[in-house]
Amino acid sequence: MSKYPTRRSVLRGLLAGSVVSVGLPPLECMMNAQGTAYAGTASGFPTRFGLVFWGNGNVPDLWTPTGEGFADDWALSEQLEALAPIKHKLLAVSGMSVKVPNVLPHYSGLAGILSCAPGITTGDESTMQVPSIDQIIANEVGSQTLYGSLEVSVDGGIGNSHNGPHNVNPAEESPHALFERLFGVGFTLPGDTPIIDPKIGLRRSILDAVLNETNALSARVGAADKARLEQHLDGIRSLELRLARMEEDPPNLASCGYPTEPEASYPEIDGRPQFSAKSRAFADILVMAYACDQTRVASNWLSRPVGNTLFPGASAGHHNLTHDEPGDQPEVRAIVTQVIEEYSYFLQALDAVPEGADQTLLDHCAILATSEVSLGKTHSLDEMPLLIGGSANGFFHQDMHYRSAGQENASQVMMSLTRAMGLSLAEIGAEEGLTSDSLADIEV
Repeated sequence: MSKYPTRRSVLRGLLAGSVVSVGLPPLECMMNAQGTAYAGTASGFPTRFGLVFWGNGNVPDLWTPTGEGFADDWALSEQLEALAPIKHKLLAVSGMSVKVPNVLPHYSGLAGILSCAPGITTGDESTMQVPSIDQIIANEVGSQTLYGSLEVSVDGGIGNSHNGPHNVNPAEESPHALFERLFGVGFTLPGDTPIIDPKIGLRRSILDAVLNETNALSARVGAADKARLEQHLDGIRSLELRLARMEEDPPNLASCGYPTEPEASYPEIDGRPQFSAKSRAFADILVMAYACDQTRVASNWLSRPVGNTLFPGASAGHHNLTHDEPGDQPEVRAIVTQVIEEYSYFLQALDAVPEGADQTLLDHCAILATSEVSLGKTHSLDEMPLLIGGSANGFFHQDMHYRSAGQENASQVMMSLTRAMGLSLAEIGAEEGLTSDSLADIEV
């Protein structure tokens, strides 16, 4: 063990019979000689991960950038034009394939891209057999923040952030509810004196009692019920840690502030959801959640696989259009363009937040954008759409298009993302999606 703690060091102890860990504040022994950055890191700011997901794929012929390499050697395609203002901080990866068997339209690709493993199907129910990429990362870095991860959904509370089989994290569908949870009562700006809610002590006492009861019950039930109880215990422990963090001083992050308070609700207009308005409200909140170190892992589920969202300007639901619209599918193309406009808004909002002397919040992020298929009409798992915004503290190349010449395993991109977030996994995924290799060509 190192003589001095690092920025990953935690204080460990017992709370209600369970081991808990609390992140240390910035200490001088963690810094470089100038006191400006954590020793061994590029910036001194934590690396954040984000997932922006939409359902039903893209139109590969209009998606893949032209040219390969860096800067002027490649150009954005028709469907990626909205990313022009942020191209200098974008990594586009094309030609990758999800290797799991494509036996269940949409869900095979969903499990394959996000968990790097085949899904499990029993009757009419499908699930992931291992955690999704956001939770693989959150399981490692989530204990260092108030919220281990945040999940939001633009199209109605549905997300696919999996902790494991049949264990899905519910996604928040109300921007205002998310705003109140993160920046309402109990939130304190850096430098302010925290106001401790006296009810926190009572809630802790209740949790202690529930934890003791659950432990006793766990010893008396079968293996399946014991597994379910363990998941419940994990949730209790997570809540205990959140309560503890509410009593700590806020992080000393200069760019932390209150996001704009969103509307109380976003009702449909003429039968169509307010897709862009709701997406941007969520984006603004997540930007400040990162900046205030409320969380370092977030997922924004813009739309769902097989989802039939009625997008602005579309004559029918998205999924139906991918199969029924003839010709070169101009309405499907327009929908993908709208999705990328929202991704671009998020990246630009992150890039507008300064962190350090000459860097931004986006420089300390890796924001993945992807879908569960490429061409929606055929449910193809080749030519998967993969974009990464931000360099993750200098880990990823920027202003680059990497084109796979041999349909490499898309799981390698996910392995690269885990390494960018500081994980040291020997492998990721299972069965056909398993890989022990990252995609070295996209890494600095």
